[in-house]
Amino acid sequence: MPRDSTQVLEGQPCYRRLPFKAAPVRGVNSRMTDDPNAPEKQRPPSSPDASDSRPEDPEALASPEEGEDDDLEGEGDEDDTEEDAEILPAEVPEAPPPHDAKEPDPVPAALWESEADHLDPTAPVPAGHPPEIDPDELDPDALKVVNRLRQYGHQAYFVGGCVRDLLVGRQPKDFDVATSALPSEVRGIFRNCRLIGRRFRLAHVYFKGGKIVEVSTFRANPTEVEEPAAPPEEGEEREDFLISDDNVFGTAEQDARRRDFTINGLFYDVAEGRVIDFVGGLRDMRLREVRTIGDAEIRMREDPVRILRAVRFACRLEFDIESRTYAAMEGAVEDLPRSAPPRLLEDTFRILRGGVSACGLHLLSAVDGLKFLLPPVDSWLRERGPQGEALLRAHAERLDAKVRASGPPEDAVLLAALLLPLLGTQEGTDATGAPAVPASIEDLLSELVRTARLPRRIAERCRMILLAQGTLSGQRRRRGSLASFRRHPLFAEALAVFELSVEATGQHREALEAWRAGGVPAPAPGAPPVEGGGGRRRRRRRRRGPRSGEGSGQPSSQ
Repeated sequence: MPRDSTQVLEGQPCYRRLPFKAAPVRGVNSRMTDDPNAPEKQRPPSSPDASDSRPEDPEALASPEEGEDDDLEGEGDEDDTEEDAEILPAEVPEAPPPHDAKEPDPVPAALWESEADHLDPTAPVPAGHPPEIDPDELDPDALKVVNRLRQYGHQAYFVGGCVRDLLVGRQPKDFDVATSALPSEVRGIFRNCRLIGRRFRLAHVYFKGGKIVEVSTFRANPTEVEEPAAPPEEGEEREDFLISDDNVFGTAEQDARRRDFTINGLFYDVAEGRVIDFVGGLRDMRLREVRTIGDAEIRMREDPVRILRAVRFACRLEFDIESRTYAAMEGAVEDLPRSAPPRLLEDTFRILRGGVSACGLHLLSAVDGLKFLLPPVDSWLRERGPQGEALLRAHAERLDAKVRASGPPEDAVLLAALLLPLLGTQEGTDATGAPAVPASIEDLLSELVRTARLPRRIAERCRMILLAQGTLSGQRRRRGSLASFRRHPLFAEALAVFELSVEATGQHREALEAWRAGGVPAPAPGAPPVEGGGGRRRRRRRRRGPRSGEGSGQPSSQ
């Protein structure tokens, strides 16, 4: 039965006209500075066993290609040998799907083919005042979803990041809708709809061109509707705040109050042309502050991933973090290991993809979060001190500039650029003596694959990119031609990471120019050659004289 579209607004909603424009950019406080990628595609039959995160040949960087005929050159009895070491293996893990894909499973073609031409994409014109957000800035497909839900008697608002970004003059990445309709009701209204999620049930409405409009039902904070637990006795710790289920439905005001930060708790009512503010988000937009909704300590302990979200919003919007929120982040950082590792990894990647890695890494280090998220980076920073911090920041700033100029690269390149300062000029070796990344990086990649569901192909591509840096800089001499190295599918990615390093440090600029010009840089003086089992020797055949009776036209004696 259709619901009264005004039932939630009879409480104490705060309708407010938009009172400000985007304020001048302010620096971040100097004190500061949902599902992972789609499942891996099956490797070709010739690829290594999926259970092994390393290539089948431990020294894949120095293995020659097999199957080619040897040159028949030279004379004499001596054994002429040629070292033809491959810098990168011939077989490369398949590139991952787009990192921003929201749907992990294949979407039926019928959902994408729906043009939804029967839906109304126009924004209603409010009477008596101009709309607080320009209708031309609203996404037409998202407007179709809002109008359709309202036609069926449900409340429907734009919510969260799209409202926040529009108010500060930024173009939203996507438009999310919050509604009073249950997920099953949303699916019944839209034929081009699919339900996803367990911890947080959502509806995805699909449109042509790969666009997804995410629709969530108004939810209440589970801790507000469940029976309160018995108060702790004297000397006991406070109960566990961690939220494990978030499918308790509620009203629009409850939905706003259960969100993490005030700037994300704003709704936009298209029909009224007004911003609905239940949580003081407009005030914090004017103050340019990131502030939790409600008790900061409880909100951070409910979901420690909010620490990463606060960092990302502060850096992306160039807002300060409100003092009590920052203190709660410092207190809850030890709860990060209790969060699902895939969520932690995804939010870490979002900081890197957003072009705010320099600010983000500084803030995470300040609240002591790197030791839980990226232990090798944290240990390296503690060992190197201010010099290490400056080097890491220089690399991160160059990565941010690249992301802002041309968009985020694939996750393997982001991860390699982040770990590159740890590589330094010294490379490790494996048990066979072949070049290998340092053990700390190897352990981190293996742990992310094991616990955080980082696809093995991303970890392997990251490892290859890092291993190639020694050859690109001339710090490791190769044996043989680099023609196959240039043709390798990962050469462009490895060169892009090398370029970031050159711009950050100013070193090896001559080598970079040589690679860009299509040449080969001269090896650095005293650079060690590739040693170990990968540099297999290929013996050239010796040209021998004809046997007696052969080649003379005379039959041999019997």
